[in-house]
Amino acid sequence: MEELPLKNYAHIGDAVWEVFVRDYVILKTSNSKLLHKMTTDRVNATFQKEMLEYINADLNEYEHELARRARNLPIPIGRRGIQHDYRLATAFEVLIGYWYLHEKERLNYFYEKISTLDTFK
Repeated sequence: MEELPLKNYAHIGDAVWEVFVRDYVILKTSNSKLLHKMTTDRVNATFQKEMLEYINADLNEYEHELARRARNLPIPIGRRGIQHDYRLATAFEVLIGYWYLHEKERLNYFYEKISTLDTFK
């Protein structure tokens, strides 16, 4: 299995996470403003940081290492005000991207775990 640069995993992970969230919210309402709000409430650095903290205990050694390395990626200048949250959100996106490309069953496991969480609903 070829490992990609972490930024590539984060790039695809960001898109995969947003599709997961959109897939979830379209079943909740048809109001476009509410769809947007429900999506942006879940597709942001603070929420993604919370999701990483929630799944952290279930990560294996390799996943912890991926997340650790992702947290150390350079931060875009515009995100430096929320640097801590942004770093953890990037780690979350890297994991999502990695699972999407290499371990779909693991991705589905975490989707199930997250979708049952009260703060996700």
